[in-house]
Amino acid sequence: MKRLYLLILRTYLGPLILTFFIALFILVMQFLWKYIDDLVGKGLEYHVIGQLLFYASTTFVPLALPLAILLSSLMTFGNLGERYELVAIKSAGISLSTVMRPLVVLSVLISIFAFFFSNNVLPVANLKFKSILYDVRQQKLALNIREGIFYNGIDGYVMRIGKKEKDGITIRNVMIYDHSTRMGNTTVTKADSGRMVQSNDGGTLELTLYSGYQYDEKVDRQNEKGRPFQRTYFAEQYKRFDLSQFKMMRTNEALFRNHYQMLNLKQLEYSEDSIRKEINKRREGMLRSSELSFFYNSELDSGKIITPLKRDSCMHNRLYALRNLNKTELEQAHDMALNTARGLLNNVEYVRNDIKDRETLLYKHQVEWHRKFTLSFACLVLFFIGAPLGAIIRKGGLGLPLVISVIFFVIYHVISMTGEKSVKAGQLDPVYGMWLSSVVLLPLGVVLTLKATTDSPLFDPDVWKRFFTNRLQWIFSKKRNSKNQT
Repeated sequence: MKRLYLLILRTYLGPLILTFFIALFILVMQFLWKYIDDLVGKGLEYHVIGQLLFYASTTFVPLALPLAILLSSLMTFGNLGERYELVAIKSAGISLSTVMRPLVVLSVLISIFAFFFSNNVLPVANLKFKSILYDVRQQKLALNIREGIFYNGIDGYVMRIGKKEKDGITIRNVMIYDHSTRMGNTTVTKADSGRMVQSNDGGTLELTLYSGYQYDEKVDRQNEKGRPFQRTYFAEQYKRFDLSQFKMMRTNEALFRNHYQMLNLKQLEYSEDSIRKEINKRREGMLRSSELSFFYNSELDSGKIITPLKRDSCMHNRLYALRNLNKTELEQAHDMALNTARGLLNNVEYVRNDIKDRETLLYKHQVEWHRKFTLSFACLVLFFIGAPLGAIIRKGGLGLPLVISVIFFVIYHVISMTGEKSVKAGQLDPVYGMWLSSVVLLPLGVVLTLKATTDSPLFDPDVWKRFFTNRLQWIFSKKRNSKNQT
């Protein structure tokens, strides 16, 4: 029995590792395709790109792992069935449930690992990934001065180079507009030739210009009419530009640390409790402000003449019976009431929108809390779908198993995303929305497991042909009997 278990484990681990890395590679390629515009042309160093891809691939594990388990289990039992190894095992008196036992234990261990990964590793990976991606997207394009095109990538300067020699250093027909004083095109430098060299660390750009003129228009804000113009000839001029703006600056990771995707279970629970307290505080504040603006007085209903009354020690509200007010005072009372109502309405709208935003944030925290567990449970559910399905269809390889796996995984992913979006929109309870996909697919896994362990010909075309033939004959016989009776 130990040899059989080792055979099953070796047969399963190979496809599992292979399909996991294939799925991970496809997801990383999708990420590169999505953010290719933010990565190309910025002169990023190799270690920055490597870190970005590593942390990105880590965040894709919750998608790649369930798909790998589904596909590998289906391939494993499909190969065993296609090579008639399952038939030989069953003929020896070993049931399919016994064959699946080591893989069930392995799937449970993988589910436990997936939980600890989601709770401990994934928040850190999300923090690193989001912070690096933010810095990369904020990074300016690398220095790229082309011939005959005005370049404004350096702050405060616009330059144009007519021609670059083959050595990449000598330049011709240089024109530089100096906007560093924020006064417009008041300083222009033109040179016949020059040399352009970038420092070894890439921090500065050094220009040595030869045989040119510098045009400077003096602007006096107090005397707009008098604007003297100065032209200076130079045989050689040296300019140095700071390129520190092109270096990638790392943002403090503490700014992203409170995001719900960067929190573990305890931190999520603490954050949820804080959000709930803040929501209750806002609601109570709105009710108090409403009570201070409008309060009920029972003496108005009795028709008595109300004298000015005091409410609390710091606030005086004057209420007058309407019949004691003249036309002017009545209009003023109406205007005051209308302004008070409008002010209260604006306050209510503001507080309502604020509470709605905080509730949406609370739903997102609850989604992340449940996601820590749904990943582990999904690994088990998809295993109990793939393993018996492979034993039933008896097809291995990457052909039919891949098609079936993709179909089931798409169904699982669509249901998961639908439930998650419904929870974030406040339309579904987090328990129902986040566990919807697992609850839908779990009965299917149970049915397939029962059918596979009882050798039910679920996908035998002859069995289905006989079933539909018998049903049609029964329907036709019922019709004939009804006609004979009439």
